[in-house]
Amino acid sequence: MYRKVLETSLGAFTLASDGEQLTGLWLRGQKYEKQTIHPTAVEDNDLPLFLKVEEWLERYAQGEAPSIDFLLKPEGSTFRQEVWKHLLAIPYGEVETYGNIAKKMERSHGRAMSAQAVGGAVGHNPISILIPCHRVVGSNGSLTGYAGGIDMKKHLLTIEGVQMNGLYEPRPVR
Repeated sequence: MYRKVLETSLGAFTLASDGEQLTGLWLRGQKYEKQTIHPTAVEDNDLPLFLKVEEWLERYAQGEAPSIDFLLKPEGSTFRQEVWKHLLAIPYGEVETYGNIAKKMERSHGRAMSAQAVGGAVGHNPISILIPCHRVVGSNGSLTGYAGGIDMKKHLLTIEGVQMNGLYEPRPVR
């Protein structure tokens, strides 16, 4: 298991890998940061996979929609894995709601799924940006629930050219 701390134009990230697949990508200070990183992971700044991820992040930061030509292996429950597959299906420059993802899952499972459960799985996504949890918004347009913070979520959506009218930052709870 390997890890790397990476400074990019998007910010600082911690990357994790089993040597062939990316198992984690967390923004510094992100909620659940490094939650699934192996405790014996060794620092490796020259791992070819990490160099590919770094290039991908820089291209993305420049407004490109680079394809992912390396393997992702997020660790999580079967439910979370399914939610993350739905995230991967959200096109670059578009948003989806927690509720719509829950409805899609209801249709495939034949039973009720809650938007809150989907939100929990989205929030625990261990591979930020590449598995685009930033593209998920509340059904009312609220830019809620991004583990990397609302400012970063807005920044990523702006990079992708998402029309921000109709989307808003939730008010802090008092």
